[in-house]
Amino acid sequence: MLHRVRAHAVLALIAGLGGTFLWVLPSAGAQPTTTPDFSGLWARMTAGFEQPKTGPGPIPQMANDRNIGDYNDPILKRQAADFLRERDAKVLLGLSLPNPSSQCYPYPPPYILARNQELQIVQQSNEVLILDSFDQGVRHVRLNQPHPAHVTPSWYGDSIGHYEGATLVVDTIGVKVTPLSMVDLWGTPYTMALHLVERYRLIDSENRERDMRNAEKALGRFGAGNGIYTDPNYKGKGLQVRFTVEDPGIFTSPWSAVVTFSRASGNWPEFVCAENVHQYYSNKDTPVPEADRPDF
Repeated sequence: MLHRVRAHAVLALIAGLGGTFLWVLPSAGAQPTTTPDFSGLWARMTAGFEQPKTGPGPIPQMANDRNIGDYNDPILKRQAADFLRERDAKVLLGLSLPNPSSQCYPYPPPYILARNQELQIVQQSNEVLILDSFDQGVRHVRLNQPHPAHVTPSWYGDSIGHYEGATLVVDTIGVKVTPLSMVDLWGTPYTMALHLVERYRLIDSENRERDMRNAEKALGRFGAGNGIYTDPNYKGKGLQVRFTVEDPGIFTSPWSAVVTFSRASGNWPEFVCAENVHQYYSNKDTPVPEADRPDF
């Protein structure tokens, strides 16, 4: 029999069914915690980053061309601005420059969030998997663990996470630097000092529709030619990722951006993109080393 309930946890032994059971009552001030459910397929009909409501945002596109970034943005350090200026000049000449997508490279974060793609989140007790529909990319987020003292650079970096109420917070460092390293669609570079913090949360249908409408107005809307499109009849919540990028080697200060997803229509698409010497964006092959005589 339970004689009294205290403000803190109370243990009561209840005899029955031939056994003894332990009953734990929560303290009066305790609040139940519920892990948000991000399961299901998410998609967007835009590419690029949405601007934050306040503070520095991502490098914007040039006003007169959607294909290049604004190298005059004050958030860029001089060396990074010069790099982007040279890249923009080549694009304006009609050159198609390689990027992780065209070369079938893994998409480094946060570039991976800039693409028009489907997203799937698998939540486990000790790890969260963030799945990318293009070439079956998988990011592993270890929960409630620190970064190792020495991080080995990798395509997706070392990601750790934890829940803050209804938000999944993901902290990433150690993203590998390659000749195709970029944080956005414009080719803005990054260094090994890149530090990315993402915050995943669900938003109500009204905010989802408003934010996606504004994103499509600012960034343009993709057709479903790549097999990815949102469900036009969906009326539920959306998935929104707010993230902050810090890289003192490239940017004068941290900046933030937003990406908003709705429910995808259809099944999970399969995109296989194997690394090879063929440049699909220009329909030619990249020269490879050749020997003029056998070495055996």
